[in-house]
Amino acid sequence: MERKPKNIFTQGAIDPAFIAESIAKHSTKTDIGGHSIFLGQVRADVIDDKKVAAIEYTAYEELALEKMHIIREEIFSKYELTCMHVHHSLGKVAAGEICLFVFTSSAHRRAAIDACNEVVERIKTELPVWGKELFEDETHQWKVNR
Repeated sequence: MERKPKNIFTQGAIDPAFIAESIAKHSTKTDIGGHSIFLGQVRADVIDDKKVAAIEYTAYEELALEKMHIIREEIFSKYELTCMHVHHSLGKVAAGEICLFVFTSSAHRRAAIDACNEVVERIKTELPVWGKELFEDETHQWKVNR
């Protein structure tokens, strides 16, 4: 059965309570033996003597959701996953807040870990999502992924 694209975008930071609730909901899925979770957090980098206060995320949403659907299907074909959840922030996310939540589950840990790592790498390289670093002095620049 073909899955339809899921909306992965959340306005603003991803609330830690939402992450905890997502984990708790899986306690009834007793065929799962391992979860892997990646949490991306905005860093207060110092660039040219200016400190990052936040990142403002924008995306070409329609294309990003189509691309994420393709990634999702390929990951499910490659790994024996029970489920996979991806949440990415849009809008302003302050330093110290969560901007990316990837959560994979499988009967065995290796599939969950490997799938989670691959999903994160592919999101960073393939999705049309951009971050504008907002500095404490109210200037900004487009983020360069390191």
